[in-house]
Amino acid sequence: MATLTAPVSAPSVQQSRPDRRHRRGAVRWVVLALAILVALAMLSPFVIMLLNAVKPPAEYSQNGPLSIPTHIYLDGLKNFWTRTDFTLKLWNSVFISGVVAVAGTGLSLLNAYAIGIGRVKGRLWIVSLFLLANMLPQEAIIYPLFDMAQKVGLSDSQWSVIIIFTVIQSAFGTYLLASVLGTFPPALLEAAALDGAGRWRILWRVVFPIVRPTLAVLMIFFFIWTWNEFFIPLVFLTSTDTQTVPIALASLQGDRLMDVPTTNAGALVSLLPALVFFLIFQRTLTRGVTAGSVK
Repeated sequence: MATLTAPVSAPSVQQSRPDRRHRRGAVRWVVLALAILVALAMLSPFVIMLLNAVKPPAEYSQNGPLSIPTHIYLDGLKNFWTRTDFTLKLWNSVFISGVVAVAGTGLSLLNAYAIGIGRVKGRLWIVSLFLLANMLPQEAIIYPLFDMAQKVGLSDSQWSVIIIFTVIQSAFGTYLLASVLGTFPPALLEAAALDGAGRWRILWRVVFPIVRPTLAVLMIFFFIWTWNEFFIPLVFLTSTDTQTVPIALASLQGDRLMDVPTTNAGALVSLLPALVFFLIFQRTLTRGVTAGSVK
């Protein structure tokens, strides 16, 4: 026996669609307004820093940090550049961060290849050990590292900081890449092995092209993280010829008096190289983040 169903009127369906579009459009406007507010809140510290970098000290003392300067004051930038020898500090930071980014990414790939694809025994425990290594605070390892650096003759040497940060950054890179390579398609490896490819050839001809976007992301992160490091370079790099940009910025602060325009100008100039580096490789970062979802 056939059952009768009540027909759905076309006008009711047509009326519901504009209502849903109207609600959807309202939600989009609310989300857009919230995103603009969050962006303004994030940009406000940089705007305040820029205002105080070009503000005369007398106006800062009289009107406070939120006032707009009446004229541009560039002596703070000049004082920072000459007092800290910023050109040398900039080269030291670029050299250390660049070497750590390349060496840390390469070491992470080799470790993860052995753990994720080589299937060494105790793989889970090794990956957990790398994860725990990332959780250790720098204050807990600074003394043994400093003692070892003195014993091998690397005290006040940039290579001591490079070696330490290469190992520290590669611990995170190994943990990440080992998880990625653990799900690597075995069919590709078997096909390469049947063609006579050895382990090194499989690594560079099969594995490396596929994980190259992820390696690019790691390299960008390693560079920025090493650039911003302060504690370990402060302990290991004692002479002004080997110090980095964050240490040069910290040297501006005195015991009882701080030159606010010079400090803000130094913070602004110190931020620009990392910002330019990020903007240059932003597309590489975006491709690396979305590559895994596409594949």
